[in-house]
Amino acid sequence: MRRREFITLLGGVAVAWPLDARAQQPAMPVIGWLGSESREAEDLRIVPFRQGLKEAGYSEGQNLAIEYRLAEGQYDRLPALAADLVRRQVSVIALTGLPAALAAKAATATIPIVFQIADDPVQLGLVASLGRPGGNITGVTSLHVEVAPKLLELLHEMVPSATAMALLVNPANSVRAESITREGQDAARRLGLELHVLHASGEREFDAAFASSVQLRAGALAIGSDSFFFSRSRQLGALAFRHAIPAICPYREFVAAGGLMSYGTNTVNLYRQVGVYTSRILKGDKPADLPVEQAAKLDLIINLKAARTLALDVPMSMLMRVDEVIE
Repeated sequence: MRRREFITLLGGVAVAWPLDARAQQPAMPVIGWLGSESREAEDLRIVPFRQGLKEAGYSEGQNLAIEYRLAEGQYDRLPALAADLVRRQVSVIALTGLPAALAAKAATATIPIVFQIADDPVQLGLVASLGRPGGNITGVTSLHVEVAPKLLELLHEMVPSATAMALLVNPANSVRAESITREGQDAARRLGLELHVLHASGEREFDAAFASSVQLRAGALAIGSDSFFFSRSRQLGALAFRHAIPAICPYREFVAAGGLMSYGTNTVNLYRQVGVYTSRILKGDKPADLPVEQAAKLDLIINLKAARTLALDVPMSMLMRVDEVIE
């Protein structure tokens, strides 16, 4: 081989090596976020979700991309949005809320899914068991449906003179609404209460629901667990204060905005854990081997200003159990 040809060959190899090396570099993983609400409302969940990812070394825009698909409160759009993420071939689908979880499960049996829901994922057929999910789905559950009776019990303890109460559910989330209604009616019978079930699936229906509660002479109002209600929990708290209705909700944000009480899990920790599980899957763990986590602690929070405004004396037995008091 001539010297010039040999040098040319070496030059070609020198150029080819970096190109081959670049081709072998792993592509940046892409997460699909399937949300039921608007971007503003979803940010309440996305911010702690990103924190969970960051704890594992993942930062959006640096070594990770996130594709957002948001239903803007129109749950019937979720199946198409989930199918779009599947076509995009994302690495993991992360989501919160039962409607999004059911849509994602129907869309793929192969792409890993990490959920946060307030229901029993085994009963709903999302996983085989909590300890061994067994498929492509895992996540975090707070089992708020089972908390529904406790909401009424706490209201009854706070307002013992009330013989009738109201329960607000979101009919657009039919599976959750039916479960909460059934649990609430059973609890009301045990407590000897008349229960009025009210519906709201949009902001415009909130005022009508609170007005109905007053017209029905309900002595207190329990607001069921729902992703839409969570995203509007501050608005609901302000309405409860304005209408002077003793009310309880699963979310702390509700109490901070003027509602009387909340009883539920720390939502920030739940969404952060979705990020933690998502990062573990990106690093090679399989959803089938990641046990569904259950939120173990439920916090009771009371707004003393709201109690004084409603002329309610907080029972000492309740004050001894409270986890946080808001003045």
